[in-house]
Amino acid sequence: MTHASPHTQTIRSDGPSLFRLAGLPYFLIAFIARLPFAMMVVGVLTVVVSARGSLSLGGLTSAAVGIGTACFGPLLGAAADRWGQRGVLLALALANGAMLVVFTVVVYGAAADGFVLLAAAGIGATAPQVAPLSRSRLVTIIRERMPDARQSRTLSGTMAYESAADETVFVFGPFLVGVLASALAPWAPLVGAAALTVLFVGAFALHPSGRHVSQERGADGKAPSAVSELFRPQLLIVVLGILGVGIFFGAMLTALTSFMADRGAPEQAGLLYGVMGVGSAILALGVAWLPPAFTLRARWLVFSGILLVGSLLLLFVDSPVTMMVALGIMGIGIGPTLVTQYSFGAARSPLGRSATVMTMLGSGVVVGQSLGAATTGEIAESIGTAPALLIPVIAAGVVFAAGLVNWFLSRTTPRAARVAA
Repeated sequence: MTHASPHTQTIRSDGPSLFRLAGLPYFLIAFIARLPFAMMVVGVLTVVVSARGSLSLGGLTSAAVGIGTACFGPLLGAAADRWGQRGVLLALALANGAMLVVFTVVVYGAAADGFVLLAAAGIGATAPQVAPLSRSRLVTIIRERMPDARQSRTLSGTMAYESAADETVFVFGPFLVGVLASALAPWAPLVGAAALTVLFVGAFALHPSGRHVSQERGADGKAPSAVSELFRPQLLIVVLGILGVGIFFGAMLTALTSFMADRGAPEQAGLLYGVMGVGSAILALGVAWLPPAFTLRARWLVFSGILLVGSLLLLFVDSPVTMMVALGIMGIGIGPTLVTQYSFGAARSPLGRSATVMTMLGSGVVVGQSLGAATTGEIAESIGTAPALLIPVIAAGVVFAAGLVNWFLSRTTPRAARVAA
């Protein structure tokens, strides 16, 4: 389970930066191309509540999108590893754009609720995995076209940027949905997402970097590593840890909404949540400047520990001000933890399975968000806000416990990338 190959073992001279290798257009296109996915879940919820008048159906429909993504995301990543990203992404751009339009037609029509849920699952199943595939594409460029001495720091900085980009998009996406729904119509966000998907996911697929085939694969394009390599404990613990992060995201936003609803201002939940999101994105970018002596396994424990401490404050919050303090502390921990987990995923990806691993991690976040939101929403509605606030605490505990297990597993990881340990 090593990425080292004759191509990557040789010592290479200093070369251009990743920014120059990929180019400015790549980063702009990749950023906008992931925006439709951030709009989908909230957009689906908005249009279902408006067209069908059912908040319950809206929640189920949003969950169906997440389930579709979770079930098919890793398969799409495996397809990209097997046949290359370009063809897979082009097909998904067209399919997902079509599914968004089909869903809009179905939800406004007379079709039964079951067909609405099926169409929503189709949106998730065809969702282009831009963020994971961007990570995979950049990791391949780093490993094959950059000097060995610069790879570790560049990889850390890349994971930091990608995580910050994800968080920025997931803050801006719902905001854009609100603007389009208010200014035009509830269906406008989904139609807009369809247009962005076709245009920018298509552009992402056609970017020259999409033709790049990893030297770690054979001439026939087959990944040399067996599928069983994806189920090693060192990789599964990362998936578990990132699942915990996803649960935390879904549970925290839902519990926060309930918290503010008790105070008569549920619409302000997003503003408070932004306190954590902004801090998380800033700290995620800062990971790139942490010293190499502060190893990845230590970062996971330290930052997930901060997340856990911040979440424990949820048991004592009694006002929006104290909630902001707790969210601010949790923001310090969550961003760097997520960056660290993606860095471990990149370091432990089996030969030729980088896209598969990244989509596994991305799907873990989506599944966790769906589980966290659904569970917390049910508890908040049936029991109350105080019990609902326990779910983010439990999720943070899972992330910390996974980091603790990873501490010991890292000591037995036989990779050249052991510096991560």
